[in-house]
Amino acid sequence: MTAALRIGVTSRSASGRMLRVVTALIVVAWLLPSLGLFVTSFRRAEDAQQTGWWTVWRDPSLTLGNYREVLGAAGLGRAVVNSLLIAIPSTVFPLLIALFAGYAFSWIRFPFRDAIFTAVVALMIVPVQMSLVPLLAAFSRGAHLGDMTVFPGIGTPLVRLWLVNTGYGLPLAVYLMRTYMSTLPGEIIEAARIDGASAMTIFSRLVVPLSRPVIASFAIFQFLFVYNDYLVALTLVGLDKDAAPVTVVLADLVGSRGENSHLLTAGAWVAIIVPLTVFFAFQRHFVAGLTAGATKS
Repeated sequence: MTAALRIGVTSRSASGRMLRVVTALIVVAWLLPSLGLFVTSFRRAEDAQQTGWWTVWRDPSLTLGNYREVLGAAGLGRAVVNSLLIAIPSTVFPLLIALFAGYAFSWIRFPFRDAIFTAVVALMIVPVQMSLVPLLAAFSRGAHLGDMTVFPGIGTPLVRLWLVNTGYGLPLAVYLMRTYMSTLPGEIIEAARIDGASAMTIFSRLVVPLSRPVIASFAIFQFLFVYNDYLVALTLVGLDKDAAPVTVVLADLVGSRGENSHLLTAGAWVAIIVPLTVFFAFQRHFVAGLTAGATKS
């Protein structure tokens, strides 16, 4: 019995060491391209075009010129600000709407509740590309029904992107909020109702504080999606350089034939600072929200 127990412990210990080794190899393989991108961002154009980044250890001639150029002449600093002006409202608006919708779908009974929720969730399967051209036409010329204007044209690129990204993010947001809020203890909600609390008091004092993990989870998803978006931003912003986000500026920065690829590496690291900061700041809530939403129904 003792020998068998020792064999079992040794086997588990060996499996644990093997798992750690495999995990370490995967992490190294995953981070290696990022390391190459980081090293190349400090290399001169001629060095980056003639030799690989791993040769920097033999000839460490590094420069900050790439960063100065992308933050100065290329206007990437302004583009990062534009991306924040687009991403923050595009995250807050659907989040606020979805909080009320999730509470209603979870704890308020009204006709066709399940059918409406199913219809909202079904919108997640609609490809973004299908709606871009009609939306652009509506924003440019407005929507008209005979002589009546149903939807006026919107010329401000920021407002266009706020509305479109809010619409694209709402189905997922409503699904996550409803799925999470429906798992909250019903006894707490009923006790608050018996004590005379209104629906708004229950929502603001109980449901929202208890839903912080799923709020953080969706906020990270939506912020990173909007911040890293290129297609929607390019379609709705067009040639307006003053409102162009970082993804559009980076695409223009590399040049039509890739002649400025050495600047792209520096620009990528400038652009990646914001999403990395957001993710690591809310990582604990992000994981908790994903776990709770996936394991409860």
